[in-house]
Amino acid sequence: MDVYLKGFLIACKGIPTTVVVSLIAIVLGAALGLLLALCSQTKSKILQVIAKVYVDVIRGTPMLVQALIMAYGVPWLLQSWGSAFKWDNLGGLVVPAVIVCGCNSAAYMSEVIRSGIQAIDKGQMEAARSLGMTHGMAMRLIIIPQAVRVILPAFANEFVTLIKETSVLGYVGVVEILRRGQLWNSSSFETFPAYIGVALAYMILTIPLSKIINGYERKVARRESAA
Repeated sequence: MDVYLKGFLIACKGIPTTVVVSLIAIVLGAALGLLLALCSQTKSKILQVIAKVYVDVIRGTPMLVQALIMAYGVPWLLQSWGSAFKWDNLGGLVVPAVIVCGCNSAAYMSEVIRSGIQAIDKGQMEAARSLGMTHGMAMRLIIIPQAVRVILPAFANEFVTLIKETSVLGYVGVVEILRRGQLWNSSSFETFPAYIGVALAYMILTIPLSKIINGYERKVARRESAA
């Protein structure tokens, strides 16, 4: 059992990196996702196309490929143009990791936010406009605050998903939970305990969060049924 406990404790050393990357990425993803959702709702065909192409490209390619492009492809491209760009000069590979996770999350969050906005009764917008509000003011003060309450469970679920998806970042040199287990496995050859420890480390993050989300969803459902 000692070797399994050691594998778990070593994997847990990667939890801070995983949590920090996930937290920053979900905030970035929510902000960019809101922008994409608004672009998809606008009357501008150009903005609609840009939002659709972005979502299709991100959702149509694996996150690992996106991470490899951002971590290694982008520096290579900029250096081929004569730039001395290196991620190390900007804080290391955690920076592209956050960018990739945030941009990936944005593609999914945009659909969630768009659905939340569409779930709000159209009469809310009409009432706001009749009071003299502009479309942007009505969205900011009336529609989006109501949509946030609708999408909150989906937002939290995306955060749980993002925690698990950060496991691909170990392949671009970010020492998160999985990478900690891989490094210990390569030095000790304790393969099974190493990856069991990794699995347990992810579980202590995701299972409690999932329980909290499920509890919140049941509470909201009871509130709505009572109303």
